[in-house]
Amino acid sequence: MSDLSQSSDARLDPDDDVLELIDEHDAHADEHAGAPWRVLIVDDDSDVHKATELAMQGLLIEGRKLEFLHASSAAQARELLAREPNLAVALLDVVMESEDAGLQLVRHMRADACHDATRIVLRTGQPGYAPEIETVRSLDINDYKTKSELTRTRLYTVLTAAIRSYKQICELQVGRRGVSRILQAANELSQIRTLPRFAECALEHLCGLFESPPAGLVCVQHRSDAVEQARIVGALGPFAELMGASLSLLDAGTSRDAIERSFGFGQPHIGNPLTLHFRLSNERSLVMHALLAREPDEAELPLLHTFSSTVAIGFDNVAMYGQLLDHAYNDQLLQLPNRNRFIELLEKHLQAPEGLSLALIDIDDFSDINDAFGHRFGDQVLQAVAARLTEQLGERAEMARISADTFGLMGPTERINAEGVSGVFTEPFNVAGERLQLSATTGLVNLADSSALGSELLLDAHIALKRAKLMHRGAAQYFSAEMGVDARERFKLLKGLRASFEARRLFVVYQPQVHLPTRKVVGAEALLRWRNEEGKFVPPDQFIPLAEQSGLIISIGEFVLRTACFQVARLRELGYLDFRMAVNISLAQFRHPQFIPTLQAAMRDSEVPGDALELEITESMAMEDVDMVLHVLADIRATGATVAIDDFGTGFSSLSQLRQLQVERLKIDRAFVQEAQSSAAGSTIAAMVVNLGRSLGMQVLAEGIETEEQAAQLVALGCHEGQGYLFARPMPGELLEGWMAQSSKPSA
Repeated sequence: MSDLSQSSDARLDPDDDVLELIDEHDAHADEHAGAPWRVLIVDDDSDVHKATELAMQGLLIEGRKLEFLHASSAAQARELLAREPNLAVALLDVVMESEDAGLQLVRHMRADACHDATRIVLRTGQPGYAPEIETVRSLDINDYKTKSELTRTRLYTVLTAAIRSYKQICELQVGRRGVSRILQAANELSQIRTLPRFAECALEHLCGLFESPPAGLVCVQHRSDAVEQARIVGALGPFAELMGASLSLLDAGTSRDAIERSFGFGQPHIGNPLTLHFRLSNERSLVMHALLAREPDEAELPLLHTFSSTVAIGFDNVAMYGQLLDHAYNDQLLQLPNRNRFIELLEKHLQAPEGLSLALIDIDDFSDINDAFGHRFGDQVLQAVAARLTEQLGERAEMARISADTFGLMGPTERINAEGVSGVFTEPFNVAGERLQLSATTGLVNLADSSALGSELLLDAHIALKRAKLMHRGAAQYFSAEMGVDARERFKLLKGLRASFEARRLFVVYQPQVHLPTRKVVGAEALLRWRNEEGKFVPPDQFIPLAEQSGLIISIGEFVLRTACFQVARLRELGYLDFRMAVNISLAQFRHPQFIPTLQAAMRDSEVPGDALELEITESMAMEDVDMVLHVLADIRATGATVAIDDFGTGFSSLSQLRQLQVERLKIDRAFVQEAQSSAAGSTIAAMVVNLGRSLGMQVLAEGIETEEQAAQLVALGCHEGQGYLFARPMPGELLEGWMAQSSKPSA
C-alpha cells in the first residue's frame, strides 16, 4: 500500500510478497515467546492507527509479538508516557497540534530517563516538514519516513531495525548496571570477615542484581554431614527467623527442595527461586538460595557468572579467616565457643531479646569426678554432657563452654528453661563403659527482662547460679531485678494489689478499634488499670505479672470479663448492635477448669450474645499446648464468641499450627507497626502478617497506630482494622459512650 491511510487490503508494492514468507515462518514461531514489544503510535489520523496495527497483525519480530499503544496528539502521548515506562518504539507524526508537535514530543522523551532507550521513528504525510539532519542526530531519532514510503514490508523492516536497536541498548544498560552493582558488592564484601554477615550481604547484592527485595538463605554443609544438618548461616526476608538453625527446620516446599537438590548434585539452578552452589576449601559446600521478583534474563547470565566467581572467592577468604579465629574464640576440647565468643553472641542477640533465655549450667561435684577417675575421664564426661545438651537443647540455640565444668546456653525460652535443662540429666550418662548419674545446678536469665550488656548478663546468670546452689543439687534459679530488692517490698506490692482489688480501685478502660479504610468504629479492647491508695497509677507490666504469680489473676480476670460484658450490653442498649468487645485472657485463666463456666455465666448475666465478644490470647499461649488450646477454643466457639491472637509475630508459631487454630483475627504487635514505617524489615514483617491472615481467611488488626502515615501504610498493605492513639486513647465506659455518640451513628 502506498500510504498507511489507504485501505489495508491495497497491494501496490511487490515487496509485500516477502511478508507472505514472514507470515508463514511466524506461524510456526515458539508459542512461549517473551512479552510483546510495545509500540506507541502517535498520530492525529485515526486511519493511520488502524492501518498500522492491521498491517503488522500476526507478525513477530525477534520471536515476539507486537503490542500497540495509541495517542492521537502529543499532549495525549505525554500522559501515556508518564505511566508506560517500557516502550520499544514510538511511531510519531511530525505535524499534529502544531508544525513541530512531534519534535517537541521527541525532546520530552529524550529528557526522560525512562525512555532513553526507546527508538523513535518519525512519520509525516507532508514531506516539506522534514526535520533537519542535525535535529535527527541530536535527538537520537532512529528513522524518518514519509507515510507514502511505509508499505507493509518497509514498515516491518523499519520496526525490526528499531526493535533490534532497542534490544541491544537495553542489554547494554543491563550490563552497565550489573557491572556497577557487582563492583559495589565486591567492594563491600571485601570488608567483611564474619561468615553470617558476609552471607547476608552477598544475598542482598544477589537480589539487588535482579532488582528484587532481599529474601533468601545461605546454607553450609560439611562433607560428612547429612543434607538436613546443613547450617543456615545467612537468612533474609521471610527466612530471617531461621538464622543459625539447621536446614531441617525449613518447612518442606520449593525452597527446601531446591537447596537439597543443589547440595546433592553440586549444581546451581538458574530460575526463580535462584540457587547457586559453591565448594569451599575446608571440605564444606555452600548454597545461596534467593527468592527473586522475576527470572534472570538470558542477557543477565554473564553477570550472574561474574557475581558467582566474585562471591566464591569471598566465601573462601572468610572461611580461611574463620580458621584463624577458631583457636581464639573456641574451646578446642569440645569444639564449642568459649567465654569470649559467647559474650559476643549475647550482645548480638540483645538487639532482639524477646523470647530468648540464657542458662548457665554447672555440673555438680565435677572436681570429685576428676579426683576419682582422672582428668582424661573428666574430659570424656564433659564431651558426653556437651553431646546431650546439643541433642536435646542445642537446636536453634547457642552453646559455649564458659569455664572448666560450666556450660552456657542461649536460645528460645520454650527450650532453654529449668525443665529443659533438668531433662538433660534425667538419664545416666555412658562414659568409657561406665554408667554415671550426673546432676547440674542452673542459673537462668530471660534476656528481655535484663538491661545488662553481654558480660554483665553473664554476671546476672552467675548470681542466679549462686542462688540456686544455696538451694540443693540440681536446682534452677531465674535471675530477676528484684533479687536485690527486699522481699517485703514485693509482699507490700502484692498486699496493695489485693487491697485495691477488694476496694475496687482496679477498673477497666476501653480503647476503640476502627475499620481502617472507613474509620468506622467496630469495637474496643478492655484494658485493666490500677490506682493505688496514694492515687498513683501502677503500670500494668508491674502488677499483672505479680497477679499471675500469686494466682490473683483468676479473680481479676473474671472481674475484667464481667465488666466488659456489661459495658457492651450497655452499648447495645444505646443502639450499637454491631459493637465488638475484646478482652485479654491470661494463660492462668485459659488453663483454669472454671474458665468456660465463668465465660458462660458472664455472657448469660449480661445478656450479651457471643458475636459481641472476642477473647484475645497471646501467640505463645496458643502454641504452648496445642491439644489443650484446641479443646478450649472449641468450647469458646460453642458460646458464639470469637478469638484473636494478640501480639502476633512475637512468638514462634508455625503455619500449620496457626491454620489448626482457626482463629478469627490476628493482631499485629505495636512494635512491628512502629518498625514498618522506619525500616524495610519492619515493613516486610507487617506485610507478611497481613498476607498470612488474609490467606487464612482471618481479619488483621494493627495495634499502636499513632500517625496517619502508619495508618495509610497499613491500609496499603491490606490491613483490615486498627487501634491506637491516632483514633482514641483508652477511656472509661461513660466517656466511651459519649465518644461513640460523636463518632458513630447507632444501627437501626
